[in-house]
Amino acid sequence: MTKTLGDFLRNRLAALRTAASITALSAGVWVSGAAHAVNDLPGGPAVNQLNFAPPVTDIAVEQHWLHWFMMVICAVIFVVVFGVMFYSIVKHRKSVGHKSQALAEPIWVELGWTIVPLIIVIGMALPATKVLVAQKDTTNSDLTIKATGMQWKWGYDYIKGEGEGIGFLSTLDSSHRAMSNSGNPPPTDDYLLKVDNPMVVPVDKKIRIITTANDVIHAWMVPSFGVKQDAIPGFVRDTWFRANKTGDFYGQCAELCGKEHAYMPIHVKVVTAEEYSAWVADKQKALAAAADDPTKVWTLADLVKRGESVYAANCVACHQSSGKGAGPIKPLDGSALVTGTDHGAMIQVMLNGAAGGAMPAWKQLSDTELAAVMTYAKNSWSNKTDQVVQPAEVVAARK
Repeated sequence: MTKTLGDFLRNRLAALRTAASITALSAGVWVSGAAHAVNDLPGGPAVNQLNFAPPVTDIAVEQHWLHWFMMVICAVIFVVVFGVMFYSIVKHRKSVGHKSQALAEPIWVELGWTIVPLIIVIGMALPATKVLVAQKDTTNSDLTIKATGMQWKWGYDYIKGEGEGIGFLSTLDSSHRAMSNSGNPPPTDDYLLKVDNPMVVPVDKKIRIITTANDVIHAWMVPSFGVKQDAIPGFVRDTWFRANKTGDFYGQCAELCGKEHAYMPIHVKVVTAEEYSAWVADKQKALAAAADDPTKVWTLADLVKRGESVYAANCVACHQSSGKGAGPIKPLDGSALVTGTDHGAMIQVMLNGAAGGAMPAWKQLSDTELAAVMTYAKNSWSNKTDQVVQPAEVVAARK
């Protein structure tokens, strides 16, 4: 008996030591992981976030108040209803001698359970309607921007107010796409939220956002602004916001739009009026410098150089820098369509897309950009065709 008890105690002690070692190791791993964990992103998601994003517009503040107002009402109703129900079940159960009986239904009971819910619904509907109407009031805006969703990026066109005429594409930063493709991205605060060209707006100005799409349904959403608006092909929808503080604010496409849905972030940079005016001036200078004459005849070397930057900004995510493609994405290296002498066939694919939308249309690119990227593909990797696609060919194909 003594030996058995001694063995038992030794085994228990060994088990405790093992458990202590595992606990210490787990704590070390947790501390190490915490030291390299991501941090809250100002204007974006927070670590272990449970509540809404901190509001920076009056509409978002109203939405937060409305949310908690509704939550309190629902919680009170839940407690009252289930409290009465469980009290009745426990206190009037058959096992303590209670028997079922028919109850009279006085008129005050009928009126009570009709009038009280009606009052509750009206009390909830009035503030909700006020906020909803305010959300849709896009009149008297200081700046109007069209946000066009496309697979898989956003196009912004400033169509009214300071900066009118500015337009650009906003695409996921290539370094973040590379991190995602690696399968083991390092902890990054703004992971899959960094873009090459953020939308820039002035603080304390009413910004009207017109949404549409050129392929499938997308949705423009920035939680800190309290804004979410679908972008539907063939339709024009609108929403608005007035940011009351400067900073960087992030969102994402909130409508499942295809295989690259996760790579379609939104970055809005809110700046002072002076900084916005300076940005507009710089952007207009850059656009004027980049304006291309579609009748210009380019050399092979110049088009390839221009096409390399267009490819890196728009094509590399699917076709890879090697031109080999991936999975269902067809390779450009060695492609008969790319190396063929029929430029028209390739131009039609670029303008209208192919493979049921797997290859999206690129009509939003300029004639020179399309000519340049096609020339780049025809003369890169093993495709040494020495062929040149001129912008005039694209112009003719658009007609």
